[in-house]
Amino acid sequence: MALTPVPVARKALLDSIPGPTGSETLPLAQCAWRVLATDVQALRTQPPFANSAMDGYAVRGDDMAEGVTLAVIGESAAGRAFEGSVGPGQAVRIFTGAPMPQGADTILIQEDAEGVGSPTIRVRVPPATGKFLRAAGLDFHEGDVLLPAGRVLDSAALGLAAAMGHPTLAIRRKPRVAILATGDELVPPGQPVGRDQIVASNSFALAALVEKAGGSALDLGIARDDHDDLAARIARAQEIDADVLITLGGASVGAHDLVQEALTRAGMTLGFWKIAMRPGKPMMTGRLGRMVAVGLPGNPVSSIVCGHLFVLPLIEALLGMADAGRDRSIPARLGRDMPANDEREDYLRSELELTPEGWVATPFGRQDSSMLGTLSRAQALTIRPAFAEPAKQGDPCRILPLR
Repeated sequence: MALTPVPVARKALLDSIPGPTGSETLPLAQCAWRVLATDVQALRTQPPFANSAMDGYAVRGDDMAEGVTLAVIGESAAGRAFEGSVGPGQAVRIFTGAPMPQGADTILIQEDAEGVGSPTIRVRVPPATGKFLRAAGLDFHEGDVLLPAGRVLDSAALGLAAAMGHPTLAIRRKPRVAILATGDELVPPGQPVGRDQIVASNSFALAALVEKAGGSALDLGIARDDHDDLAARIARAQEIDADVLITLGGASVGAHDLVQEALTRAGMTLGFWKIAMRPGKPMMTGRLGRMVAVGLPGNPVSSIVCGHLFVLPLIEALLGMADAGRDRSIPARLGRDMPANDEREDYLRSELELTPEGWVATPFGRQDSSMLGTLSRAQALTIRPAFAEPAKQGDPCRILPLR
């Protein structure tokens, strides 16, 4: 079977999803970092009235000339508007955000007035007509669509939704991602480890990636290398209505690699298997009804790298984000010489240094896919395309930031 290039595999995976998750309506205070399910329109105009951008005096532009004296007839503060009208030769003391009095069209800031706090003031530096005045609707108008479906509700978007008058929002349900580790050699952290066993780590790493991307990770535990145990846990993923089932390990074709067969027996339609990448070649995907199945390699680094390249965009696509399949890489320069590459695209754990010329990425000398310690120190993955020619230190490259 030919190896599938990473961009082709990622597009095929995203194209395989049955659609975004459903929506739920939550109070605004519970919507931080969630994803909008619908466009959001302003329910009000902001600001609802003309107001001052500075502390000073509300005046008539026609009166503004150096040395002019004005009578102060009142005060306008935020929440306490001046109810009268400003006539020729008059001014109203005004504070930032306060409503503009009728008849006034300009703000004389207090730094440009003499006699601040007195019944009369003198214009020291005359402002241009309309200066320091915020018009009604300067920010937005009622009915404006300001937040599109698929937008992550970061602090700015959440504040905007509140300013638009929304107490609740329709947001995408978090994709339910069931994570199943497999292998007789695995034991949970803290449990006795046999002579031929290792501590399971991948499920914790993938759960963290899932949660960061906006999904909800559901731990299905560790399945033995046994058809009945695998079948029971796959059925459990279907019972809890998981949107995605991630299996860890057992996706190759060895005598003890039973995951692909177990998923096929459960009714999976295979999407693709074996990716032209290193690490991560034995990855597979498929569909079990509406549930997307993703079989990740058992090697810890391989599973995490595949998580960044495939699981993160998959969750974003399930959340309805239009740019889920975007290229996340950025330009950099190599910090060391690199040999020619073969038919598999390399993702090399690397250190980063920010120089005046931009990022410099230096891949670690050892890239074994079992070495989590190296991955934990890496700040980026340096991407070496398939069939790349030898490269010299300082040559351009692309990197995938990890932090």
